[in-house]
Amino acid sequence: MSTTFFGASFDAADAARAAAFWAAVLGRRVADGADEHDAVVEAGDPGSGPRLAFHRVPEAKTTKNRFHPDLITSDYEGERGRLLALGATKLHEVVRDGARWTTFADVEGNEFDLIAG
Repeated sequence: MSTTFFGASFDAADAARAAAFWAAVLGRRVADGADEHDAVVEAGDPGSGPRLAFHRVPEAKTTKNRFHPDLITSDYEGERGRLLALGATKLHEVVRDGARWTTFADVEGNEFDLIAG
């Protein structure tokens, strides 16, 4: 097969700011040349997942985002605190059928979940 998953692109008001947030969340590096228009979070090692690209768009986020990342951690309480310290906003927490997760908004207002794993 010649097609593989290369990365994910996110719309942003400030690409460098959004990339810096996600690089810190994932323990990755923002590639050289990042600015408010375009920024890339490098993939790192093969097990760290795809690269993430951020591109400035003129319109603000007005509805639910179309891409909703799910993160999983074995240190749920510690990671919740770390994400808040990085600038995430807690939206709500869910405990259901033995599962537990918190939905956050990143620095651009895009929702993502942190799952206890």
